[in-house]
Amino acid sequence: MALGKLKAKSLQSSSSSVLTKDGATGSHEEVLDTDDVDENDESGQNILLNIISQLKPGCDLSRITLPTFILEKKSMLERITNQLQFPDIVMDAHREHDDLQRFVKVVKWYLAGWHIAPKAVKKPLNPVLGEHFTCYWDLPNKQQAFYIAEQTSHHPPESAYFYMIPESSIRVDGVCIPKSRFLGNSTAAMMAGLTVLQFLDIMDSKNKPEKYTLSQPNMYARGILFGKMRIELGDHMIIKGPKFQVDVEFKTKGFISGTYDAISGTIKDYEGKEYYEISGKWNDVMYIKDLRDKCFKKTILFDTSKATVSKPKVRPLSEQGEYESRRLWKKVTDALAMRDHEVATEEKFKIENHQRELAKKRLEDGVEFHSKLFKRAGPHEDLDLDYYLYKKIPGGNNHEEQIKSILEIAPILPGQKFTEKFQIPAYKKQEIQEKVLTQNSKS
Repeated sequence: MALGKLKAKSLQSSSSSVLTKDGATGSHEEVLDTDDVDENDESGQNILLNIISQLKPGCDLSRITLPTFILEKKSMLERITNQLQFPDIVMDAHREHDDLQRFVKVVKWYLAGWHIAPKAVKKPLNPVLGEHFTCYWDLPNKQQAFYIAEQTSHHPPESAYFYMIPESSIRVDGVCIPKSRFLGNSTAAMMAGLTVLQFLDIMDSKNKPEKYTLSQPNMYARGILFGKMRIELGDHMIIKGPKFQVDVEFKTKGFISGTYDAISGTIKDYEGKEYYEISGKWNDVMYIKDLRDKCFKKTILFDTSKATVSKPKVRPLSEQGEYESRRLWKKVTDALAMRDHEVATEEKFKIENHQRELAKKRLEDGVEFHSKLFKRAGPHEDLDLDYYLYKKIPGGNNHEEQIKSILEIAPILPGQKFTEKFQIPAYKKQEIQEKVLTQNSKS
């Protein structure tokens, strides 16, 4: 299908959809809505208590099967898109000419998405090895944004992702590596990994695209054994740009004193000069204060209660491959939506048991797993991440070619089909692309 037709077709797609009986996305026959709802499954706390009573503090939860009542109705590969649901802020940052104000807006963009979560304590589904998820956004300015993610490792779990708004020269690459731990009355997801944001048409002092690296706060589920269950973000989020940096502390409530959900941080340059102070609550109102002016009062940086999220769009289930997140987990998420935890547990076990069988067969055959969309970074490459998209996206302002290249990686828009190349491992596809590029440069 031609690029123009693909884009035109996607513009007609509704941003809110329901699941029909044949699994396709539609707007007429409403059967199940698996969006997050305000659930409060504290009645299941006794089930969790029974499991956790057998654990020791500090043990790894990634190998423990948790009861399904604590599961969110989406895979971690999709959960990552919560951070990308304010494209207007990052596009505003890209348009900003002042270096310092551009950094402030990048900070605002990254802080904006953390409040998007289920109301109850929920953990996203652990993606299986080779699982992938794609989606897109039709933006108000008629541009499109694209997202591709794949589970590249299972132990430890590692999710690699790519996001781009080609016509605004905005690119995001990242890896998410949650390391779960049991801490007594709480569990922790220690969030290793990094997000890398680039403005491809803004050059730094080395004539390379302007780059920002962004880490993640850790996540805690409190009240596992006693008290009310709730989620807290804790520890530090560090954002670094070419000239400025900020260490945002997510403060957890103390046993006796303190408050929930507070943040604090100071925007500085690399010589230690302070410019702005960040404060407030990550899930309520966040404030900013100019430290260079003693008379300057703090103003609102971002108000989550007034924020309008831009949810991604996903191809119909009938067009998805067997390892795409929503199709793979459909029976599980449908059962969770119906709060039928017996069926959810059974269907989840089938998926995970099949993965164990595949892993056993690979071991017996001496075959190594290779991801299809992301390639491990080489030992001599000057890169920030373990995995990157295998395909080289053209630079410059040739946005049509950029969009074409992205859509060749995996089906993203409605109507796209899988090609035979999709099944080829990422490292081999990169080798093929490099040969083609070399031949083209010689001719």
